Amino acid sequence: MINLKNIQRIYFLGIGGIGMSALARYFNLHGKTITGYDKTPTALTEALQKEGINITFTDSIDTLDKNADLVIYTPAIPRDHLQLNWYMENDYALLKRSQVLGLVSNQMFNISIAGSHGKTSVSSITAHLLKSGHKDVAAFLGGISINFNSNFINGNEYAVAEADEFDRSFLYLEPNIALITSVDTDHLDIYGNLEAIEKSFKEFCKKVRDKGTLITNISVPDKILNTSVKNYRYSLSDSTADFYTKDIQINNGEYTFDLVHPRGTIKEMKSYYGGKHNIENAVGAAAIALETGVSVQDIKNGIATFKGVKRRFETHVRNEKMVYIDDYAHHPRELDAAISAAKELYPGRKLTVIFQPHLFSRTRDLAEEFAASLSKADELILLDIYPAREKPIEGITSKIILDRVTIAEKTLATKEEVISILEKKNDINIVLTVGAGDIDNIVNTIKELLIKRSDTIQQISYN
Repeated sequence: MINLKNIQRIYFLGIGGIGMSALARYFNLHGKTITGYDKTPTALTEALQKEGINITFTDSIDTLDKNADLVIYTPAIPRDHLQLNWYMENDYALLKRSQVLGLVSNQMFNISIAGSHGKTSVSSITAHLLKSGHKDVAAFLGGISINFNSNFINGNEYAVAEADEFDRSFLYLEPNIALITSVDTDHLDIYGNLEAIEKSFKEFCKKVRDKGTLITNISVPDKILNTSVKNYRYSLSDSTADFYTKDIQINNGEYTFDLVHPRGTIKEMKSYYGGKHNIENAVGAAAIALETGVSVQDIKNGIATFKGVKRRFETHVRNEKMVYIDDYAHHPRELDAAISAAKELYPGRKLTVIFQPHLFSRTRDLAEEFAASLSKADELILLDIYPAREKPIEGITSKIILDRVTIAEKTLATKEEVISILEKKNDINIVLTVGAGDIDNIVNTIKELLIKRSDTIQQISYN
């Protein structure tokens, strides 16, 4: 096995990925020489370059690091990639991102967050709570924490890591504390069926170290649990769980609630992170914080000061006339949560959802479920499928979702057409953009358009 202490030069293939960039930042801050490749420049690659990391956007043998001690790659890199193949043919040490995340986080007190949905939010809240509790924590996040303006927090004692089930990546992790948010049908291109997904999560549960702790949402099936370690259940409001809330109140975007836990109740907690699904995420994170010894007062302060994660129910505009929210949701259950949260926070107001499906296979496999979720909106603007790592599948387009959506106001559009559609509308009220592809490229343009059309703008304040 590779000893990371002996590694001085690391080349990242796909360095602009959210998980890859967190590792690149970790090694860069630990004195390693970091270079890498990505397909296109982004705000994230620009940030890495400002941090002193040299990045090439050309797939050429001339631009790679021939002196690299280690090459880290992501499964998103195609098999015909010139640089990847050159490194393979010349017997360089190559590891997947997930393998390296395991090597790094397993040498600390490992806190791994798994689940079909909510990993990034729970991981980010957990990292913030541990920081609020003055813990020396490193965090490798699947999104940009607004509190830290980064997907990486540097530390040496505790490691908060997202445990991704895609490609069974989470099986490289050996947690002291593991949390599972949900086990749902997804990544069928990898697993084939829900039974295989559950089997993989069961294997992950077995990775919890002796005398460790497994914290699972009440919805997670009993059959995957590892009963040889300490087990806790958490929920939004199910009193059969070990951790749950009581007396949730919503007032002008502020949530107040009591948090019940095995040793008592934390009274009058406050949160400004939208949606009851995120209150449930906060319950899971608070369970981890209590398990690691964070004080009740630090947990209360941490939940109240958590600002959220970019593209996780991120509010860009809010005033008496218009609200604009952007969310990474790309699975029917995530869409349900985002749409329900918007309707809950702003009842009686028209909700326009702009959705970009992610992956041809996911669209094919979950078309009925997507349509059911999107039919809960008042208006739908549906974009083309973002292919990500996939080739097109014959007969699979966004239209197979649109045809099943039951609301009257629905239309297909390209990403470029969205702005002109919005400009012509006189009944814009609540706008929600959702999707995991490149829909975020038009977020600022939509924000600017809605700001211009509002008489007075009151940006979100967390004070």
